[in-house]
Amino acid sequence: MKHLIKVLGYARNLWPYYVGVTFFTVLMSLSALAIPFVIKAATDLVVRSIQTGQPDVAGAIFFALMLLVVDIFGTIVTNIGGYFGDVMSAKMKKQLSERYYTHLLKLPQGYYDKELTGTIINRLNRTIFEVTQFMNAFANNFFQMLLTVVLTIIIIWTYSWELAILILILYPLFMWLTTLTSKKWQHWQDAKNHETDLASGRFAEVISQIRVVKSFVQENLEFRHFERKFQNTINITYQQSRYWHSMDVIRRTVLNIIFFAIFAYLFVNTVEERFTIGEMVLLIQLIGLVRMPIFSMSFLVDQTQKAISGCRDYFRVMETKPGIIDKSHAPALEVTRGEVKFDTVTFGYNDGETVLDRVSFVVNPGEKIALVGESGQGKTTITSLLMRLYEPDKGDIMIDDISIASVRQTSLRDAIAAVFQDAALFSGTVRENISYAKPHATEAQIIKAAKAANAYDFIKTLPSGFDTEIGERGLKLSGGQKQRIAIARAILKDAPILVLDEATSSLDSKAEKLVQEALSRLMEGRTTLIIAHRLSTIAHVDRIITLKGGRIDEEGTPEQLAATGGIYSELLALQADTPEIAKKRLKKFDISGY
Repeated sequence: MKHLIKVLGYARNLWPYYVGVTFFTVLMSLSALAIPFVIKAATDLVVRSIQTGQPDVAGAIFFALMLLVVDIFGTIVTNIGGYFGDVMSAKMKKQLSERYYTHLLKLPQGYYDKELTGTIINRLNRTIFEVTQFMNAFANNFFQMLLTVVLTIIIIWTYSWELAILILILYPLFMWLTTLTSKKWQHWQDAKNHETDLASGRFAEVISQIRVVKSFVQENLEFRHFERKFQNTINITYQQSRYWHSMDVIRRTVLNIIFFAIFAYLFVNTVEERFTIGEMVLLIQLIGLVRMPIFSMSFLVDQTQKAISGCRDYFRVMETKPGIIDKSHAPALEVTRGEVKFDTVTFGYNDGETVLDRVSFVVNPGEKIALVGESGQGKTTITSLLMRLYEPDKGDIMIDDISIASVRQTSLRDAIAAVFQDAALFSGTVRENISYAKPHATEAQIIKAAKAANAYDFIKTLPSGFDTEIGERGLKLSGGQKQRIAIARAILKDAPILVLDEATSSLDSKAEKLVQEALSRLMEGRTTLIIAHRLSTIAHVDRIITLKGGRIDEEGTPEQLAATGGIYSELLALQADTPEIAKKRLKKFDISGY
């Protein structure tokens, strides 16, 4: 319950809407309470007319008109309250989503390494749906129920205190019987939420990799996985629903027995002329107003339990610490030279695992170095640590002799441009993807970056030029086109330090030539760390650092390392080997061509 209260605290600025919903539901409750009194008066009129033999037609029409006025009034206030409720729900959804999204953007890369994208999204959607459903149900029902019950019991008390006490004991009795089922019900609900999140996570992953699924003809496999998760929710629902409804039978049976006593008391006292016919009709209707909220409380309790379960998942994320936090009053990084230094850096993604072990090296301003090593030796880890996507377990990383842990993360990443092996583009236009590095860039700046990236010519041939929609992750473009747009984006950023996960190995020779030319322009005058995928790239850097066993194995110019008999020398020797043997060995180093 504390998580639900905390969520409501997030939305405390919405109190005017909540007051509005409450006010109009109170008016709706008062209009509902007025109807029994109008019907009582009409009943007394009819009985009196029959007994005296003098029909009062005008009086009958008057009471009919009174019912019409009350009904219209109820219709109007119900819809005004509904309007306030809709706006409140929309605003609450916005606020909860923004808080969740803002927090997610602060979480470290390690969090996303462990979570499926679809699970993260589904958790938000489910929580917001359940919380807003609860808020609407609570605002529209709770105060109306409370006011209706209080006023009804007061009115009934004026006719019979015995009847009022019988009705009064219904509510605590019902709530006590309901709480007996809550803990077990929520345990099952948490299990259902978990299965649904897993299914949604896989669903999003499959949709994003649909070409892989189709190429391996695994549509049926993925469907079975999806279907199995939802079947699990059905299996849990069998137990959950059977338990809930069997308990509901007990709850309602107890209430039915009490209502039997209430109606028996009422009918007997009317027969004994303690109550008039009109009073009996009035009391029956008032009891009906009391009876309805009691049985609808099951729905409100159900909504509350779902909201509580959803809130727990929401706050499980919200209470996850960002992990990498700027120090108080951390200054912005100002790069003057562009020197990068790793000082005895040790790092592992999991406890007890070491990916980098006391790694030390210096990249001089404007120098281009290549990181070479077998897969899993820490090449990508080095670049991720430089961008502070992870924190070293030991050691320090510096830029111009300033520890990157002492400056603001945003300023650090502003100083680094990155081109990844898999060109990371967003749905939207070519223009939006290039200007992602500098959202307020001028048309001239975007064009200049596109030309420098050898992208301008192909962009002009697209249906709408720079305003062409490229689809999710740039699926409408070729590999070479996507890579050149990614390079244009990095050129537009104009950062002094460049991280380059070179991606030319899968391109045809023409596309590779254009991309290599663009990369050469991008690297000019910038301190560059390259995760190389071609021997031709390695041969043209200023220095090579080879990694083995999480440590630096060799360091030197291509000429120096060619004669050492180490990793680079071995790669060069593979050029003279048979293609099959060379290809197999090169693959271990993420090298796919010469």
